[in-house]
Amino acid sequence: MTENFFLLAGPCVIENEEMALRIAERIVKITQRLQIPYTFKGSYRKANRSRIDSFMGIGDEKALKILRKVHETFNVPTVTDIHTAEEAAMAAEYVDILQIPAFLCRQTDLLVAAAKTGKTINIKKGQFLSPQAMQFAAQKVVDAGNPNVMLTERGTTFGYQDLVIDYRGIPQMQSFGFPVILDVTHSLQQPNQTSGVTGGMPQLIEAVAKAGIAVGADGLFIETHEDPSVAKSDGANMLKLDLLEGLLEKLVRIREAIKN
Repeated sequence: MTENFFLLAGPCVIENEEMALRIAERIVKITQRLQIPYTFKGSYRKANRSRIDSFMGIGDEKALKILRKVHETFNVPTVTDIHTAEEAAMAAEYVDILQIPAFLCRQTDLLVAAAKTGKTINIKKGQFLSPQAMQFAAQKVVDAGNPNVMLTERGTTFGYQDLVIDYRGIPQMQSFGFPVILDVTHSLQQPNQTSGVTGGMPQLIEAVAKAGIAVGADGLFIETHEDPSVAKSDGANMLKLDLLEGLLEKLVRIREAIKN
């Protein structure tokens, strides 16, 4: 089989151990069959929320231990967000990849602290930055002694309550020499709703993912949940888990077509 894209996927936030293990088990089976390199994604804490009463997590250590258990149970790498320099060393004890949230991608102390853990660092492109500007975020990690960088496209602010994806940014960021991921589900967010709850357009997940693979993205980031309607975070733009296998089958065929 032609070399595949890789996948970072899982729930937006760790809600409990049983849910995390169930989701991981299903995705592992799917990706093994399709020969897609897989990393389990789950945030141990959600720091960037619209309202103070929004769910933030079940406790840092508890959630991080669940991420470690996913790794040990299924032998797959794990990725989680960090929000402050102090969190970098703590999270690095439990996960394989540290992710820098888009709003924090210019925070030098955070990038340097993450770099010093020696882990792979996935930097999400700020909604307010051009693709070209991300070379400076990546260079901060490299200059701190860590060449293991990935960059993630997740949409650009379009007005007050929408995002658009400029697919030119994928090859532009690849030119810096790092793998580039398309964050499919966050690119479909509709932030800053008057309700204080972020909206989304999950009906476009397949279209966005197909376009990303066609353009040549190295990897995809997809948040998925057994029942997005009851998810504690980002339910409005997550993919229902039952739909993931069919989507990935289509994407593998697109990948094979463009590589051949």
